[in-house]
Amino acid sequence: MALSKKKKSIVLLSGGLDSAVSFKKVFGETDIVLTLTFDYGQRAAKKEIEAAGAISKLFNVDHKVIDLPWLKELTTTALVELSESMPRLDRSELDDLSKAGQSAENVWVPNRNGVFINIAAAFCEALEADHVVTGFNAEEAATFPDNSKAFVEAVNGSLSYSTLTKASVIAPTAELNKREIIKLALEIGAPLDLVWSCYEGDERMCGQCESCLRLRRGLESENKNLADKFFPEKIK
Repeated sequence: MALSKKKKSIVLLSGGLDSAVSFKKVFGETDIVLTLTFDYGQRAAKKEIEAAGAISKLFNVDHKVIDLPWLKELTTTALVELSESMPRLDRSELDDLSKAGQSAENVWVPNRNGVFINIAAAFCEALEADHVVTGFNAEEAATFPDNSKAFVEAVNGSLSYSTLTKASVIAPTAELNKREIIKLALEIGAPLDLVWSCYEGDERMCGQCESCLRLRRGLESENKNLADKFFPEKIK
């Protein structure tokens, strides 16, 4: 559903595939007044901030980084704890709910998306924006309940009480899998060359974490040349 040009939005922009495509999808449909990226001590914080900043700059949108150091203290999972091993899946296990569920538990941060959305909603009210835009996907919604359409609907019910302006969440990619998101990205000209979708924060995306594997599978299904550009080294 296209949004009115009169509407204003704030985008939660991690710099990953889903948020970058969601950003580009609403960019032509509403006035994006701000992008927000959160640093809560995650391994890839520096890379995510760089990616989100580059995307925002490309489209001349103000970008703000918010530090949440206390959020790291609430979990010891591999996403924030360097002493923990990052979970690895075989590509054949991506659709195994048991295996993927175990992987999700190892990178779970308590109420992370809920915290992010509520902070963004506060900015919406202060800046007189109508929508919080976030990047979710159907694949990970199976193991990350805070990626689901049901979560968006529940949060919107809460925001109707907690914001005087009744800010609402829009998740343009929530019902799409990675291949479909990449297809949409190519159709709308999303800046795929700027995204960072890896749990790690190394020089290049690792190609081995669950996020990388889902991205690669989607890329190979839609555009093999693009997959080779993202992941030049063959992944077993």
